[in-house]
Parts: sequence; structure tokens; C-alpha cells
Amino acid sequence: MTYTRLIMLGDSLTGGEYNSCCDGKIDLVVDVQNYYVKPQPNELTETLLTDDCKAETGLDEELVKQAPPLDHVLEEFDRFLSAKGVHPEHGGRSFYLLTDGQAHLRQCIHHECCKKNIPLPTYFYKFYDIRKEFKKFYKTEPMPSLKTMIDYLALDNNGSVEYGVRQCQEMAKILTRLVNDGHSFGDPEVINERLEGGICSKNEYVSDGLVVRARGLPWQSSDQDIARFFKGLNIAKGGVALCLSPQGRRNGEALIRFESEEHRDLALKRHKHHIGQRYIEVYKASGKDFINVAGGNNSEAQAFLSRGGQTIIRMRGLPFTSTTQQVLEFFTRDPNSSQVLDGEEGILFVHYPDGRSTGDAFVLFATEEESAKALKKHREMMGSRYIELFKSTTAEVQQVLNRSMDPRNPEQPDSQLTPLIAQIPAGIPIIPQSLITSGTRRDCIRLRNLPSAAQVTDILTFLGEFSQFIIYQGVHMVYTATGEASGEAFIQLDSEDAATLTAINRHRCQMIFGNKKRVIEVIQCSGDDMSYVLTNGMPQMSISAMPTAMTAPALPPPSPITLQRPILSPVTPQTIMTTSALTGTFPYMSLAQPLPAAFTPTITALPQRPAYYPPILYWYPSPPVSPPTPQTPAITYYTTTTATNTAAGPYTGPCMIIMRGLPINVTVQDIMNYFQGFPEVGPDTISIQTNLEGRPNGDALISFTSRLEAERAIVEKNRRHLGNRFIELFMA
Repeated sequence: MTYTRLIMLGDSLTGGEYNSCCDGKIDLVVDVQNYYVKPQPNELTETLLTDDCKAETGLDEELVKQAPPLDHVLEEFDRFLSAKGVHPEHGGRSFYLLTDGQAHLRQCIHHECCKKNIPLPTYFYKFYDIRKEFKKFYKTEPMPSLKTMIDYLALDNNGSVEYGVRQCQEMAKILTRLVNDGHSFGDPEVINERLEGGICSKNEYVSDGLVVRARGLPWQSSDQDIARFFKGLNIAKGGVALCLSPQGRRNGEALIRFESEEHRDLALKRHKHHIGQRYIEVYKASGKDFINVAGGNNSEAQAFLSRGGQTIIRMRGLPFTSTTQQVLEFFTRDPNSSQVLDGEEGILFVHYPDGRSTGDAFVLFATEEESAKALKKHREMMGSRYIELFKSTTAEVQQVLNRSMDPRNPEQPDSQLTPLIAQIPAGIPIIPQSLITSGTRRDCIRLRNLPSAAQVTDILTFLGEFSQFIIYQGVHMVYTATGEASGEAFIQLDSEDAATLTAINRHRCQMIFGNKKRVIEVIQCSGDDMSYVLTNGMPQMSISAMPTAMTAPALPPPSPITLQRPILSPVTPQTIMTTSALTGTFPYMSLAQPLPAAFTPTITALPQRPAYYPPILYWYPSPPVSPPTPQTPAITYYTTTTATNTAAGPYTGPCMIIMRGLPINVTVQDIMNYFQGFPEVGPDTISIQTNLEGRPNGDALISFTSRLEAERAIVEKNRRHLGNRFIELFMA
């Protein structure tokens, strides 16, 4: 945006007094203001304006680069109104803005100010669209531009002044002609300041021309976050419906219902705009889609939602025997005490048709301030259970209640994705927990089709916000017997829910690596699945000691056996080499050729304060992705960032934080200044990351001696600015 083209209208256009000649016709424009707006520093590029733009507008690029930022321009415009005596908050008469079309206010000013957290005065929320007023009075087809209106009215077109001023003058001429010809301005257009709650019935009709589907939303997004993304466009009451997976988890999609088809069409133009670092896809959707998600006939939900709470919070993980009184005590205890709206009546538990509790509940709060205090209790304990808290919506209440009470939809399994392995064959051993996780909990994911040169940091970048769920040193990359990357990695997450959410949102997404795009498969699996794939169904290998230098001990001559491997897809029987079982030792296999020097299999001790997690190489039989030749026994280098298995319960030891969005010229001292108040952050704990060319890639790794300090750093320093850059922090 380079300037604001606005004309002030007084109460004259709605029946009040105005400047006029003796015949009562308007013939006076008080003033014209022209403002250039400088883009933010991170929006500046070598070329701000295209050649076509320069030819049409006559703008000077240097003039735009030297202009003040948007917030300064708005302050200057506010002072101008006060000086002219028309500011409504400083004793002036009321007025409305007049625009050439909808985009200037709805798509530009409101959208930009919302992204930049700039508050707008109240007079920016009502306006008249001169194109609509022209069509309404002269009964014409929609006019695409000011020039067509000027030509229709046979008015003079002054092309001698610069582009913006000329358009203001043309709008003034058209406005004057409209009023003089007898046009009466009705109610102005209104831009909603905030999303209002509402209840949608299953029997309600919703037009197909009012609904869009937004895809790629951050999983923690609330309805208000989505409303801010569409700021400037009027969403119907209760018009944001967050879509849930079959397990009742948010799947990164939402259906949005607008007040008019015009606003729906404007919403489609925000396709691939951003929320934070994520771009959001926006598509057309049907009214039936919206009703299926947001509609409901549950009388209990209707009564709960009709209480009028401003914010709804969803509780997850409640003890099955919890009561309303226990929930009230949970929110009222210090610190961060908050009051539930209407006491016990403001709590709604979710049950299955047979009356069993699902462990979920919805709670109403009267104000945003109360709900903000309540959300600070996220992951606090109720009895022996920690409770998760999320902002919710009326549509989510309807969805959850509809699903839980539908007898045709019994309790869902933990995942909708096809298992990595349909069934673990009986008698197949599991790799000991000291090397890799095991068990049937599906809290792991498998990545396939990775670029051969991909590193751990590339995987963290690909997973984005979902990387916060990775447990301490839980990324494992698989290599073949020749030391080449297999294109696969296994990742351990902190819960099954996190693994489900990650697989749903990142499966078949693209990883940008070396200016090329790769589609990555993300498949949820369990520790047993992971172990079975890595061992190829080999006999149990007992490990009680592992020498520092992995030199193959003297072993009896191996005998070949044939093993059928029903793992992921039909494969032909393969001859592999086995050794005699060794009690208490690792049965290393002899190799037909020496190991590459770059992959010398040694174990590196974890330093007390690592600059980065050191890779540790273990030996496993090759997975099916790289079958060996019959003459060469298969050994896989399995590079893992896990040195030892952590004890059960929350990890409290050394942790890493990833900084994202750093300037390319950032220094260690800049990062130390950013973490002021954290004396443990020093040059030896900071690792600035680089790309393949050796240049900084905008990321850095910061090591902390405890997880508590790392979490405190994220709470206090996340989403702050370093210079002109917006910095994100999350757990490595």
C-alpha cells in the first residue's frame, strides 16, 4: 500500500448540516491529504514497484522507501482530522469514509493493521462504497473503475495531477454529482470489530456462496485467531467451525461462514496468506459442509451455549470421576485464579451414550481476561492427572457432543492412519529399550523420502511447530551399510496425540531442500513397529555391554538362513547371514569391506553442556529400503541423537532451544543480548546454523542446563523482536 485515498463526508449525507451554496447543492471539497506508507523492513526488496505500477501511478520508488511506516501515517491522519475540527472524539461532527470499492479498507488497512497489531480508530469501521452508491442510484451495471463512472456522467477528467490526488478529485466530483442529483445515502457499510458467538442448528440452511475452507492452520488456533486472519471481512455469528479428526483432535482445517457472498469472494483472495510462519490455503466450501461440522440439535449443548460466555475453554484429560466442584476448585486455586461463568452451570462434561465420561469438558468464562488467566493452568495437575486446556468454539462444542452421543460412532481408536505394520508376528524380538523405544504406544513417526543430505535441523524445519513434541534427543536417522542416507528417519514424540497430530498435518507435505521440493511421507507408528522394521525380524540380540571402538570379535563362521519378511509390502525371500548367539555381548557381523572413514562407528559421550547433540552410531540390520546383495551381509548405520533412554516421567536435564527468523548477519553477542536475564547463555552454548553454502540460514541452537530454564526462556522471550526481525523459539 502506498497511499490512502479517503474523502471525508459529514452528516450532510444522512440529513444533517453541510457546506452548501444557496440552492443547497454541494460544491466544496475541504481538503485532500496524500500519504505514502513505507513497507516493514522485512518486506523491503530491491524492487518495490513493478514497471506497470510505475507507469500507471507515476510513483517514485525512493519516495516510498523513505516514507513513514503505517502506524505513523495513521497518527498523522488522526491529527489532521482534529485540526479540521471533524474528529468525533474531539468535539467534531460525525463523518464517514468514502472508498472506491471494498478492498482499500477490508483487504488492506484492516488486514495490515491486524497483522502489525496497530489499533484503528472507530471511524475506520463504517464507510460508503462509491461504486455501490453509484449503481444503486443510477441503476447501472457494476462500475469497474472511477474512469467508467466519470465517463458515464460526462464529467471532466483532469489528468494533470498525480495519480492519488487525481483519484480523490474524481471521487469528489462523482460524490457531488450524486448528491446534487438527489441521491440519499442510507446505512453505511460496517466492519465487525470482533467475532460474535452464535449457535447453528442442524436444520438451518446455509448458502453455498457463504462458506470457505481454510487449511494448514496451526493446531492451537482458536476461532478468534481465524477471525483475525480474515480481519476486515464480516463473519456470521458463530461462523467459525474448527474441524476435528475422528479422534476429536483439531486437524488444521476450519470452515468459515461469511455474512455475504461478496465477503466470501474477498476471503478467497487471502489464499496462501500467512499466520505466523504458516501459509493458509483458502478454498470454496458448501453450506452442507458447514452444517455437518457446526450444526447440532443437542439440547444440553444449546442450553450451555445460550449462557452467553465470551470465551469457551476445552479441558482434556480429566479423571473419569471428576465433578463440577473439582473443576471449579481447579480454576479458583492460586496462582492464576479465575472465575467460571455461572459456577457449576458453566461447566459441560462430555459423555458417551452409555454415560461413561470421555475425559473432556467445556467451561464458560465471562471475559477474555478471565480465560487468559485460566489458560495459564495448562498442564497443571488435578489429582494424579495433568489437564490440557485449549480455547474452544461453539462449533467445537456441537461437534464433540454430536460425536460422543452418536451410538453409531463408538469410542474411536487412537489413530485413523493405516498402521505401519498390521500385526507384529509372534516371536519377533524387540530392540532393547536402552537403544530405542518399544511398546505398543503409537508415539513415534516414520519419515520417508528424505533428501540424502538432509540433517536433523532440516527435519525440525520441516515439522515446524510440531517439532516441539519431540522428546529429548529423539530424532533418529537411518543409513545403509555403505554409509549412505536411506531417506528415512524415526522420531519419538512425547505422546500418541502429538504423533497423530503430526502425521495428519505433515503427511505428504513438501520439504524444500537445495531449492528443490520433496514430498515427505509421515507415518505414525509404535516403538514395536520401529524396532521390527529396523531389525528386519532378526533373532533377539542381547546387549549388556558395548565397547567404545566397535571392532568385530572373533565369531564362528556364519551360516546362511532364509527369512521371509512380511513388513510393509510383499518382498521376495532374502538370504542373510546369522551368527551364533552370544550371551551378554552384541553379535557383530563381519563386513566384506572396510567401513567408510566418515562413518567410523564409535560412541561419543554426551558432554555436560553440548553445543549440539552429538550423533551416536549404532549397528542394525538394514531395513527393506536398501536390500543388500546376497554376497554382502547387511549392516545399517543408524544415526541417532539419543544417547541413553530417559527415565519415566518429565525430562528435566539439559535441553536445546531453536531460534528461528534470525537476521543473516546476526552475531553471538546479539543472541546473548536477546537472552538478557539468562546468565547461562554464553558463547559456548550458542550454535548459529548454516546452509550448504556455509551461510547463516536464520536458525540457531541454544543449550540450557535444565528443561525448566529452557521453558522459562520460551515463555519470556518467544515472539520478541531482535532488531527488526520477529523471533520464534521452540524446543529442539
